[in-house]
Amino acid sequence: MVIDRRGFLAGAAGAGLAATFQPAWAQTKEAVRIGVPTGVTGNWSALGSQIQRTCRLFAKTVNAKGGIDGRQVEFYFEDTQGDPAACVRKTSELIEGRGVKLITGVISSGESLAIMPRLADWNALYLAGISGVGSLTAQNFVPNAFRTCTSGPMRARAISLWFAKSPKMKFFTIAQDYAWGKNSLSTFEQLIGGLGKQTVGSVLTPLGTKDYSSYIARIRQAKPEVLYVAMSGDDATAFLKQAGQYRLGEQMQIVTEVLDLLNTRPLGDAGVGLYGVSQYNYSYETAANKEFVRLFKAEYSEIPDTYDGETWQGLSLLAEGVQRAKSIDAMTVRKALVDLEIESVKGRVKLRGCDQQGEQSVFVARLEKSADASYPLPKIIETFSSDAVIPACRKDTF
Repeated sequence: MVIDRRGFLAGAAGAGLAATFQPAWAQTKEAVRIGVPTGVTGNWSALGSQIQRTCRLFAKTVNAKGGIDGRQVEFYFEDTQGDPAACVRKTSELIEGRGVKLITGVISSGESLAIMPRLADWNALYLAGISGVGSLTAQNFVPNAFRTCTSGPMRARAISLWFAKSPKMKFFTIAQDYAWGKNSLSTFEQLIGGLGKQTVGSVLTPLGTKDYSSYIARIRQAKPEVLYVAMSGDDATAFLKQAGQYRLGEQMQIVTEVLDLLNTRPLGDAGVGLYGVSQYNYSYETAANKEFVRLFKAEYSEIPDTYDGETWQGLSLLAEGVQRAKSIDAMTVRKALVDLEIESVKGRVKLRGCDQQGEQSVFVARLEKSADASYPLPKIIETFSSDAVIPACRKDTF
């Protein structure tokens, strides 16, 4: 079942949301109730849309097979608009008002860091499948939070290792001015400095920036050989569009920490040749990924994007934790998740017990034309193992 606040009050049909209703035989066990405080509106709404649609597909698929340990899955959505204070409030409403103890789908790192100190008091469990700030599993670590996706430092490390073989020496970095962007920018600059390469400029841009022309002028003036971009959501789309209009890619190599279709699809063929980290890649050859892509294309008639894959991976880990715990009690599930390993859409993934960071491969990809779609798609050009890119336990630097 998929429920948001409007759907809760007026019915799923009135809210325009799909709902999977429980057959009578499935009501013998309490449902797995999952709260999703995410960006329904605002700067993160496009990412939030991916999270919501994948949650719906997950519920439909799992419930059709009898649920998890005989329990049907229900999702409850709340709109945080990307605001940390709103995220705390909405998460509290889910937990204290609706009795939801399993939380996922939070987008920004600021929101994640805002709710994590409250998890113990709430007696709730949080699986971070989107937020990338390194401190989430380092200095801000709490036992009730797991990160199922790659972290910003892991992605920055993969790109720096890839550039270790490049003759290019001069780098400019641009990132969004909040926890993840700042963490990724500083980590990447430290890593390339260790390779003997030079940062010729850097800039942090306010969330919600629409016009990047002044920043692009600064980048061009610095004459870097490489531009490193740590942006996501509407900001990334706007920046990459304007970078294309100014033909920035003809003057320097652009590499982005998150190579999302959400941001690159609007570029059309102008995006060909853009490099970056493909956190999740639809073409990765694993049985679990092939099945996910098949289900997704059958449901939505398109290729799953980054946060579709990350959401599916996080939910798959949570489902396995509930299955092994034989319970929906948050603390019992937490114990089952520690050091849990599954075959996921990105291959073997393990929630290492020391800091509850998901160990997984990181893919560097290049946008290329493909017969699979009318727009360029990220083709994996190098895969870095978890051992090569993951920081030491409870560290966010290398």
